[in-house]
Amino acid sequence: MIPINLLPHRAARRKAQQQQFFVLAGLTLALAGAIVVAVHIFFAGRIENQVERNKYLESEIVQLDKQIDEIRKLKEQTQALLARKRVVESLQTNRTETVRLLDQLVRQLPDGVYLKSVKQTGQKVNVVGYATSNARVSTLMRNFEASPWLESPTLIEIKAVTVENALLNEFNLNVSISRPKEESANPRPGAPAAVPPAPKT
Repeated sequence: MIPINLLPHRAARRKAQQQQFFVLAGLTLALAGAIVVAVHIFFAGRIENQVERNKYLESEIVQLDKQIDEIRKLKEQTQALLARKRVVESLQTNRTETVRLLDQLVRQLPDGVYLKSVKQTGQKVNVVGYATSNARVSTLMRNFEASPWLESPTLIEIKAVTVENALLNEFNLNVSISRPKEESANPRPGAPAAVPPAPKT
């Protein structure tokens, strides 16, 4: 029987296996490294893309904030203009009402009645004056009731007083300002208001 030495063959086989293992390990490490690099590049690109989107959104938000601020300023200016318009309209209306009120007081004032004070609060007018008799006060209230610009006269107080050695009746009454039905139904700008003559007493 011929003896065979297998040690060199086994050593060569072991060496070949080791080389194959190192090659596979190197390939595995290279593949793993490539995967890690690819994943890093992918997520880096996603992050960069998201950063760009965030910058774009921030710039748009800044623009929207500016637009919102401009809209708020425009609303404030609009409200201020509307307030001024209401004030002007109110002044014009009050001026017209004051002129009409004074005109009606003069027209509806009967003989023997003298006014001491006239105070307007909104649509209410307080009238204080003197009359030679209670009948004159009643006539004044009827004239107010018949006026197209005055309504609802209400007597608050009437009392006898002495003014410059003359015995008079001091009265205090309220009356409301109104608009004629004809003007409310069919207003004509610039048309003079028809005022009925005061009844004679």
